[in-house]
Amino acid sequence: MAALRACRVGRSIVACGLRAQSSHATATSPKSKSAAGYSFELTDEQKEFQATARKFAREEIVPVASHYDVTGEYPVPLIKRAWELGLMNTHIPESCGGLGLGSFDACLITEELAYGCTGVQTAVEANSLGQMPVIIGGNEQQQKKYLGRMIEEPIMCAYCVTEPGAGSDVAGIKTRAERKGDEYIINGQKMWITNGGKANWYFLLARSNPDPKAPASKAFTGFIVEADSPGVQIGRKEVNMGQRCSDTRGIVFEDVRVPKENVLIGEGAGFKIAMGAFDKTRPPVAAGAVGLAQRALDEATKYAMERKTFGKAIAEHQAVSFMLAEMAMKVELSRLAYQRAAWEIDIGRRNTYYASIAKAYAGDIANQVAADAVQIFGGNGFNSEYPVEKLMRDAKIYQIYEGTAQIQRIIIVREHIGKFKA
Repeated sequence: MAALRACRVGRSIVACGLRAQSSHATATSPKSKSAAGYSFELTDEQKEFQATARKFAREEIVPVASHYDVTGEYPVPLIKRAWELGLMNTHIPESCGGLGLGSFDACLITEELAYGCTGVQTAVEANSLGQMPVIIGGNEQQQKKYLGRMIEEPIMCAYCVTEPGAGSDVAGIKTRAERKGDEYIINGQKMWITNGGKANWYFLLARSNPDPKAPASKAFTGFIVEADSPGVQIGRKEVNMGQRCSDTRGIVFEDVRVPKENVLIGEGAGFKIAMGAFDKTRPPVAAGAVGLAQRALDEATKYAMERKTFGKAIAEHQAVSFMLAEMAMKVELSRLAYQRAAWEIDIGRRNTYYASIAKAYAGDIANQVAADAVQIFGGNGFNSEYPVEKLMRDAKIYQIYEGTAQIQRIIIVREHIGKFKA
């Protein structure tokens, strides 16, 4: 944490406006007064964050990413190192001992970590998802207790909402919480929980109103649940297509007792908290997708410049060069999308529309660019000795977790049409 804390010279997100950086951007000064209000240049502080994350990803994550992909081991040494460097838990408020970074700053870090390995990045970013309900809905005591402990040591948390029969349909969750005196008794099953087997505590969404006709806005309550509570049963680690070092599990809650002090805001406020967290965490997810896409583009470009056919590098063949051009366009535009979504948060505006655009677009682009990279590598791209087949497998989940690509489109069109009804 000291590494990034030392470079903090002041928070300047709002003053600098929307900023977007190319991976090879150079510092320039605005040429006119009109340009100053809409800057694409990073602050010195943001460049420090980015440089720290980039160095860590390329020097420490990239060399071992394949190992963790093959073994499926949880990357404990890398997570500890990310924590030491201050690259984890960046959203935790300063009042709890954290850096209290804005969303834009955090997304810069996330993109760089994802460049190294999105399995590692997902493990790190899942902490932010688990923490976000406590950040937006927790009282001072809850924040200091549960967020504060994450500053003291490199521990994990998890967001427990998805169930075997309720993924995109969050309102359909079956886990129940029954009030008994000064505590709640929770019974139910969660599924596809990232960091599920490694978490110190969970944010858990459960139905507290037994009336099946109760609206989602009043039917669910958000809880903080200690992972070692009696009755918590952690399932086996799931073997997934990609991001294999990320820990994904099912969790059963059987008569788990949770004190009323661990309720966020109050009974019935859980759905709003859970959905509000996504507005804050979808920009970093999009940033992770951009990091993967940038890696795929870089790997494909290097290979295309080295690989020769018909007497010249394949990058000189129009068929390949046009693919690289399309890939570059997509990466740059998806980067702008997540940065706009993050910027909206940091200036205090509701970002639902932009968050869903960023998440949907960047997730789709990650899959397209990774698939094109495999194509450029040809037969080598289909082989695990080369890095792009892993990128292609890792990319798929970006169209699924934290709201599928289809759900994002539902949100986007709802927000879009809503502007015309207002």
